[in-house]
Amino acid sequence: MWHARCTSTIRQRLVEIKCQPRGLASVLLLPDASDNAHTQSVPSDANSATVSAFLDYLRVERGLAKLTISAYTSDIVQFAEFLEKRRAGLCEARRQDVRDFIQDLFSNQLDGRSVGRKLSAIRHLYRYLLLDGKIQKDPTLNIDSPKQWKVLPKSLSRDEVEATLSGSQPLNGSKRALALALRDRAMLELLYAGGVRVSEVANARLEDLKLEMGYILVRGKGDKERMVPLGVPAQQSLQTYLNNSREVIAKRRSSPLLFLGVGARRLTRQRVWQLVGKASLASGRHASPHMLRHSCATHMVENGADLRTVQTILGHSDISTTQIYTHVALDRLKSVYTKHHPRAKTRT
Repeated sequence: MWHARCTSTIRQRLVEIKCQPRGLASVLLLPDASDNAHTQSVPSDANSATVSAFLDYLRVERGLAKLTISAYTSDIVQFAEFLEKRRAGLCEARRQDVRDFIQDLFSNQLDGRSVGRKLSAIRHLYRYLLLDGKIQKDPTLNIDSPKQWKVLPKSLSRDEVEATLSGSQPLNGSKRALALALRDRAMLELLYAGGVRVSEVANARLEDLKLEMGYILVRGKGDKERMVPLGVPAQQSLQTYLNNSREVIAKRRSSPLLFLGVGARRLTRQRVWQLVGKASLASGRHASPHMLRHSCATHMVENGADLRTVQTILGHSDISTTQIYTHVALDRLKSVYTKHHPRAKTRT
């Protein structure tokens, strides 16, 4: 009887926020789906009861508005799903679980304001559970504000980069398909060689490319201009694209842009993301244009590049933004050291 009332309450809240049921949400919406429930070491109805009781508290004791409760529901259910992947329940969450959840949100490109809202909802949940005697310790205590977090960027290994750069293959043997493949390869090389942003690639002009001098003029955020050097592979790919591909794609139409869609159309940022994602399938790992940018910076720091140079190439206005790559490089060095040094592991 109690379980039915809990799932009914959750169902009502999820319908209100128009959530697409998945993971924990689908279990809450479909209490008879026992095949999914028994795969979790923590029974799904435990989280269901916890969330349901908390929502009743918000509605009855706090008197919060329906839309506010709906927002709380979405955030708490998302956190509960995250915990269930770790085979943990809401009442068993630790401080590290909360920190990892926030890190995961940032890694999925969620802005600080949205992350802060979710953290606030989780804080309210654990204050309620603490006051109600359901837990002995609040796992959200001393969690930094999202504004203070430095998110480690995701980057590819060198082998993954090589596989991605080689992943732009023609769909068929037609002249047009070959031209598009050459264009995509040139874009991928530029993204990695220069660490440029996706918008900077889409807006790059033909006149900005100075192949004979080995660099490209990039117009970044705030219309700031910077000179970005290009390695030999990038120069060769761009030259091949200009000689054999660009006119075929443009179909004799003119455009000041460097990279063109069929018929000299402007490439959108979304289209560039799609092309990078498709090419990265060859590496076995889905990549984005920003990951190639991060990979450029990370690999340079790993090879001993000074931060000021990396800052200039990436177009960071503040060197503190560039310093995060030292953490990435150190993490990778530590991982390699632990794996290969005979004295790195504790003796048993």
